[in-house]
Amino acid sequence: MVTPADLLRENRFRPEEIPAFERKLFFEGPRRRPYLERFGVLLFLATVIATVGVISDSTATVIGAMIIAPLMLPIMATAAALVMGQMGRALQSSLLVAAGAVGVIGLSWLAGLLYPGAISFTTNSQILGRTSPRLLDLIAALASGAAGAFCLSRDDISDSLPGVAIAISLVPPLCVVGLSLAYGQWGPAGESLLLFLTNMLAILLAGGGLLALLGLGRAATVTLQGHARRNAFLVIVGGVLLVTIPLSLTGARVTTDMRTQATTSRVAAQWLSGSQFEVIAIKVGRDSVAITIRGPGEPPPFEQLLANLDTTVGSKQTVELEVVPAQKRFHRGTDVAKP
Repeated sequence: MVTPADLLRENRFRPEEIPAFERKLFFEGPRRRPYLERFGVLLFLATVIATVGVISDSTATVIGAMIIAPLMLPIMATAAALVMGQMGRALQSSLLVAAGAVGVIGLSWLAGLLYPGAISFTTNSQILGRTSPRLLDLIAALASGAAGAFCLSRDDISDSLPGVAIAISLVPPLCVVGLSLAYGQWGPAGESLLLFLTNMLAILLAGGGLLALLGLGRAATVTLQGHARRNAFLVIVGGVLLVTIPLSLTGARVTTDMRTQATTSRVAAQWLSGSQFEVIAIKVGRDSVAITIRGPGEPPPFEQLLANLDTTVGSKQTVELEVVPAQKRFHRGTDVAKP
């Protein structure tokens, strides 16, 4: 039986593997300019694709942008440089990440100004999926960071890196930040930025931690001055712990909203039982519940619904009811309700 200790021992870095590993992550000398050009082109295209995907609410388009987005590599380069004690390389890679993030936000902000009123911040699934980060997102990001580090450490599985790029969201939340700023939506902008920071810190922590377990620092045979590496990872750990606070609060709110929505759906269905109406939508806000029903004629008394919700959901919620009338038509002798 293979144990975790056996896996770590079999996949440990050897000194002769370090030069090839460094060539994957660090582009210096004559290789730097071509790399920066490729990085800029891919980031520009990924931003355009992701922004279009968010505006059009297309999951497939956003996934396409995540595959070609180049931000994963410099973040992993930062983690590897920290493990190897190469603070200069870590600073250069982190500055590249910061510059790329600012560029993505700026470009998507410009796109938002060019398409005013094209986005609904209450129904767009690409917006909603990135404006409510939870603790579960941090857990997924930690696993993705470890997977990315393992893929980079092994040549035989490096082709799996695009799959890791899909699993962790970097460019799309930055696009949501830019679009939100263009629309004056400060809340979604802050929450999307929190999601990006969560994913970035998770990659640094989990990726760097796995590379350290695989013996990258020892194989690189670099002697640190003082406690630079330890201090750098303490900052990263502190950052991860810091983002867990709002993530936990947001996660608790999302869980409460999901429970409220499920309870409201059950109560509304019981309220409409025996009538020809049906519930077609329920939206839960911070202090409100919006219910949309459809059917012919008059629905049951609204006061009855309020009384039932008061005993289950709570009186602090404002209940809004929208009734969509259904017209009747005759088709081949059969009475059919037509929405």
